[in-house]
Amino acid sequence: MARRSAVEHGRDTAVVEEAAGDRALDPWDAPDQGRRWDEPEQGRRRGRGGGRWGGSGGRVWVWIGRAILWSVLLVILVNGIRAPFERFTADSGPSSGGTTATAAAAFPTGEAGAFATRFAHVYLNYDQKNAGARENQLRQFLPEGADGQFGWNGAGQLSVQSVQMAGVQVHDAHNATVTVLAHGGDKWYRLAVPVYADKGALVVSGKPALLPQPARATLPQPGVRERDEALENELKTALGSFFEAYAQGNQETLARFSAGPAIQGLGGAVTYTPTSVQQVVAPRGAADQRTVTVTVAWQIPGGAAGGTLEQDYRLDMVRKGGTWYVKDIRGTTEPNAT
Repeated sequence: MARRSAVEHGRDTAVVEEAAGDRALDPWDAPDQGRRWDEPEQGRRRGRGGGRWGGSGGRVWVWIGRAILWSVLLVILVNGIRAPFERFTADSGPSSGGTTATAAAAFPTGEAGAFATRFAHVYLNYDQKNAGARENQLRQFLPEGADGQFGWNGAGQLSVQSVQMAGVQVHDAHNATVTVLAHGGDKWYRLAVPVYADKGALVVSGKPALLPQPARATLPQPGVRERDEALENELKTALGSFFEAYAQGNQETLARFSAGPAIQGLGGAVTYTPTSVQQVVAPRGAADQRTVTVTVAWQIPGGAAGGTLEQDYRLDMVRKGGTWYVKDIRGTTEPNAT
């Protein structure tokens, strides 16, 4: 159908048709052909009602989208740089315990302890009359090129009778310090020996150092606890028979006192006397089980006549049918238990 000329109907008809043509080009109804979102506002077509179309609102959402995208990219970039740096510093930094569990497991602590103990026995025994023999013995512990006397000037003499390992402090998979205790005459020596280990081989990696003896600790004051004196008097007699069988190693008698498998005795290593049970300490507690501490004075065979040695025992006891039985016996672990 042919379009009628707007001239025939005057200016009003032309205005209506022009408005209709504008609606056909509304950006919400059809794409903005070849127009960029950021073109100057001048020259753009007017939308419905003569107002501007929603391009400004779309522009806000574009900027918000770009901001979110850049934020995500920035977070990924920062984490990508920080993660390997944190792993590097965590791996290279020292652990809170001074060594890692892996390094401690890799270092041969048992072999190093025995190695350092044998070394210390040679190192702490010297005499200027046989310096050459000492040097030959030391060579098996020292690195190549080390001083054969390892710090000794070749004068005087020193003698120790016993050397034992006190502990091993592992620094890494190859290095540790072994502490040994040595006794000679009326003196005790505490010696720190550096040891290097590699593929099963050991060597003393540096000169040892004498250290002071450990300081004497002060025991805590005994806590106030309520004692069951009636039970203590009851057990003192019964435990006398138990400890007599315990000293002799009489398994038949021990079986009657034991709650469960018979407790093993000392097999005559000590001698029990009627006054051997010196003290029984029983704190108040449950009616059918208690942990008591017993002081026993043993006579040691071969010692001077009448000489005794007091020792403290911890006994876990249970009550069955009105009779107390020994469930377990060990050395006391509680300070000032008696």
